[in-house]
Formats: sequence, structure tokens, C-alpha cells
Amino acid sequence: MASLVGRILRAVFLYAMVGAFLVTSPLQAAPFAAIVMDARTGEILYEKNARTRLHPASLTKMMTLYIAFQEIQAGRLSLDTRVTVSKYAASQPPSRLGLKPGQKIALRYLIRAAAVKSANDAAAAIGDHISGDAASFAKRMTKTARTLGMNDTTFRNAHGLTAEGHLSTAYDMNVLGRHLFYDFPQYYNIFSRRTADAGIAEVRNTNSRFLDSYEGADGIKTGFTSAAGFNLTASAVRGNKRIIATVFGGTSTANRNAKMAELMNLGFGAAKNRVKEQPPQAPAPLPADALIASAAPEIDEIDAAGGAGKTVRVSGGVTSSLRPKSRPSVPAIPDEVVIAMAASIDGALAEATAEPAPPGTLDFQAQTMESAPEAAVATALAAVEPVAEALPEPVELAAAAPEPGTLDAQAATLEGGILPETTLAAAEPAPQPGTLEAQAAALADAVLPAETALAAAAQDPTLAEMKPQARPETLAAAPALAAEEIPFEVAAAPEEVVTDPGLPAESEFALAEAALPEITAVETVAAAVIMTPADPTAPVRQAPIFDTVEVAQAPEPAQEEVVVMSTSGGRHFGVNVGEFPSRYEAERALLKTALAESATLNEGLRKTTQAGGAWRASFLGLTEDQAELACRRLRARAVPCETVGG
Repeated sequence: MASLVGRILRAVFLYAMVGAFLVTSPLQAAPFAAIVMDARTGEILYEKNARTRLHPASLTKMMTLYIAFQEIQAGRLSLDTRVTVSKYAASQPPSRLGLKPGQKIALRYLIRAAAVKSANDAAAAIGDHISGDAASFAKRMTKTARTLGMNDTTFRNAHGLTAEGHLSTAYDMNVLGRHLFYDFPQYYNIFSRRTADAGIAEVRNTNSRFLDSYEGADGIKTGFTSAAGFNLTASAVRGNKRIIATVFGGTSTANRNAKMAELMNLGFGAAKNRVKEQPPQAPAPLPADALIASAAPEIDEIDAAGGAGKTVRVSGGVTSSLRPKSRPSVPAIPDEVVIAMAASIDGALAEATAEPAPPGTLDFQAQTMESAPEAAVATALAAVEPVAEALPEPVELAAAAPEPGTLDAQAATLEGGILPETTLAAAEPAPQPGTLEAQAAALADAVLPAETALAAAAQDPTLAEMKPQARPETLAAAPALAAEEIPFEVAAAPEEVVTDPGLPAESEFALAEAALPEITAVETVAAAVIMTPADPTAPVRQAPIFDTVEVAQAPEPAQEEVVVMSTSGGRHFGVNVGEFPSRYEAERALLKTALAESATLNEGLRKTTQAGGAWRASFLGLTEDQAELACRRLRARAVPCETVGG
């Protein structure tokens, strides 16, 4: 019994040794290829079979992730986009995240699973969501590879499992890894994570051994199939040097990592200390409805059986940008005209939308007279009559012809003489007593003569030098009214009104009119403005009774204090993208930069300023994080950039 067990154990051990020999034997290993590149400049430091078309295995997922990052940058997807898992994606063999058909999962979890765990079902789900099916997404992958300069690469799926025609080279994969680092620095850190939350499971990085064993390593992607062997594209940084290298056809994980360590050491030794960084040129993003056609047949190998004899690639890109015609010049409208037009429009709208005045008011009567026919006007006047009848009867003032030499006589002489009262009465019918017209006429008779005389005296210098004469005793002896009939206080009024000698006559009367209270009866005002001077020989001036007017000094205009309130919510930073000899070139540079970096600069304000004979092009109104991220991305495209503000 013991001998039988021993024979079985020896047989198992023998089979194990043979299997290990066959797996690790150079005769059974995939073709070996390697390349070492200075990531800062793209300079090749070492290569072996770097242009040989081989199976890339899961290095393919670098392109799947690159296109996903493109879609996020273009705004067509976000990390929170819910992806529905297709049957095709859920049926992929290991390595797997464990997705189910019809399951909905956030894009961020699929990206983590594809980058860290190298999950085939996650990569397929990303491709199906972006292009609709595996074949369409593979065509887009190939087209994107051409725009990056990967001319020897053809993709057939999103995950890298062995398929006919699914081939690439060590050089092309190194180029793709360099683009991932420079084109999407905000997502590059995912390749150095040891573990990640993939939504439905915690996943571990397939590249953990190399990341932990090699100083400065921070990515990027592993791959393995039987046809490809053990592949790896890795990146490491030491000091100011960064090296990217790719290995195809390793015989085991340990063998692959050892080869990669040797290549990295070679690269750091051969790379120069100080070089000018030359990032690769990022391709223009594809539109959402781009028609992606593949010129490659099912077998993309020249002279292969059933394949194409020749592949012709036609570029439809525009070689030069045609400058559009300038817009026709439109004369600028002055600000005054614009303000006047706006004011008139506002006034018309206010008048059109204003509510009608209440019945019985003067506004209502004015509106009625403007809009109503003659019958409506008669109706409005009839409504006023009861109000006029309720007012007190006016007191008839004694009228007398002006004495010779007085201001009234002088004014009458200038105007061509005063018509007798009987003539005025015959020429114009007297208003009916008790009406508003009668009260207005009485007020004009009491106040206007003095104003007329003063106006005439102001026009004639000779008359201005003459002193006014005393009023007739008939007017001075008018009966005084009771205190209750006077609408304002006159008991303490001085015998003689003193006005400011520095003011002209017109200003005195203007101030007097401004100081008068509301007039309720014409006869009250007429009685109040008549005074008897203490000296009968002293000249008497006709003016309303009021206290000495103190002219208020106009307040000095306060200095306007301009306070700029920030509404940018902490957006005190910006980026400067260079200096230019003209404003046109500065604005052109701003426009090109905004189009290239719309993801980070779309919220910035484009600004050109002139200093020292040069025009500075800047984006303002950014947060500190936005400004720093924008500069990192612009420097990655060889665009000079510096942050400003703070």
C-alpha cells in the first residue's frame, strides 16, 4: 500500500516538473520585445523587437480607459454615469468583477476594476456603453491609436483577450502609456493604487509586486495570455527623471518584473539630468456623432491569406484654417440715445399699465378729457361744479387805476396801456362767481401785477433805477381779516419785510412762493399780502408775509466710495499663457487654449492686458485648484503657463 502511494506521488511530482519546464522553457515562451523611453522627451534609450506586432493582452485596457477619459473630458460622460451591463460584457471570462446582465453600475467603479484588477467584464461594459457594441468600440480604439501615432496597432476588443488581428507593438504601448500620463494627469494616479473600491467588491492591483519592489514606480498596466506571455508597461520617477518601459513575452510574473527592473535601471542611467520637457501632442476630441470607419479588413496583415494586399488610409483633416470674413461694421449708438430710448419705453409701459385714477380726482378728470369725446368732457365738468359751489365766495377787491410814476403805471406804459375795466369786461365775459375760474382770476389780480412790474423793470435799466412809490390808500386801508380766516401765522410778523440783499428780485419771489402754504381761499391771500408801513412816506413793497428766508447751502457731494464685492466664491486665481506682440495674437492664443482645455478653463474669464509693449493673455476667475490643474495640463501640451493671483 505504501509503495502504491509512493508511486502515485512520484508520478504527480514528475508531471508537475514537466509542466513547469514546458511553461518556462524558452521554446514555449512568446516572442520577447522591450523598449525603454525617456518620458519627458520621448527619446528611445533602449529597444529590442520594439516594432514587432505581438499580442498585447490586457495592455489593451489602457486604450479602453484612454477613450473613457476622453468621453468624460468632452462632457458626454461623468464618473457617476450609470452603465447598464450588456450580456456580452457579463459573459467575458476571468479576470472578472462579477457583473450580471442588466445590472446598473457607476462608470467610476468600472474604471477602477479595469485599471486595478484588469477585469475583462468591466472593460467590455465600458466599450459597449460608449459605442453600442464591441465591434464599433474596437474600430474607435483603432482610429484613436492612429491619432496617437500607434501605426502598428489594431484592436478587436476592449479587454485584450486573444483574437485574430488583435495586435500591437512594445513601441506603440509605450506611446500609449506616455499619453495617459500627460493627457490625463488627473486620472493617472489610479494606476498606482494597491486596492480600490469597485462598487460590488474590493479589488487588488495586479501590478502590486512591481509597485512595491521598485523605487519610484507608479504604474501602469500588466497583461497576460498564453499567446502573449507576461506583459507590462511601467512608469517610474526618480528626481527629475521619468522613465516609461514596456516588456512583451515574459515567462512569468517574477521574470517579467526582473526584466522591467533591469530596463528601468538602464533608463535612469542613460537619461540626461536636465532636458527640456516635450509632452506629446494630445489629439483633438472626437464629436459625439463621429462616423468611425475602419479601413482594416478582418485580417490586417499585408499579403496574408484572405487579407488585404494594401491598406490605404485617407486623412480628411483640414490642412489650413480658412479665416472667416469680418462682420460688417455697425455704427455704435451713443449711450445718451440708448438711455433716452430706454426711459421713453419705460414711461410708455408705465403709462399703459397704470391703473386708472379714482373718480372725482383731478387725474381722473384729465384722463377723461384727453381720451373722451366732447360729451364725456361735459360730463366731467358737470362733476366738478358741486366741488366749486362748496368753496367760499370770493371777496371783490377794489380796483383802481395805477398812479403815475408807480411800477404798475410803468408796466402799463410798456405794454401799451391798461384797458379800462369796462373794456376788459366787454372784451371778455367775467367768470361766474363761485367757480374755480373766478378764484384763479382774483388770485392773478392780487399777485401778478407786482411780478409784471418787476419783470419790466429788470428788462429796462432806466426803470430799474427808479424807486417804487407808495400804494394808494384805498388798497392800504383794506379791512383786516379775522385771525381764524388767515391760513398761516401773521401776528408776529414784522412791520417791514427784509429780504436777502444779495438775491435778485426774481429769487426773492421764487423763495416766497416756495414758502407759502397751501392756498384755500383767494381773498385770504389777498388780505394777508397787504401791509401798512410805519412811515407813510416810506416805499411799500408788495410781497407775501413770511419770516426771513435762510437759503440752505447745498451739501457738498460726498465722495463716492467704490467697494468691489467679489462674487466669484474664492475664485481669485488665474493662469497666464504667455506674452504676445499684439492684442489679436493674445486673444487668438486665449481662444485656442480655451478650446483645447475646455474642461478646466470653461469657467475662466479671458483677459488681455498690455504691459511693457507686450500683450499678456490670461484666464481669470478660477479657484486655486482649477488654476494649478489647468497649468499642469497646459504644460503637458508644451504650452507655457503660470498661475497668478492668490
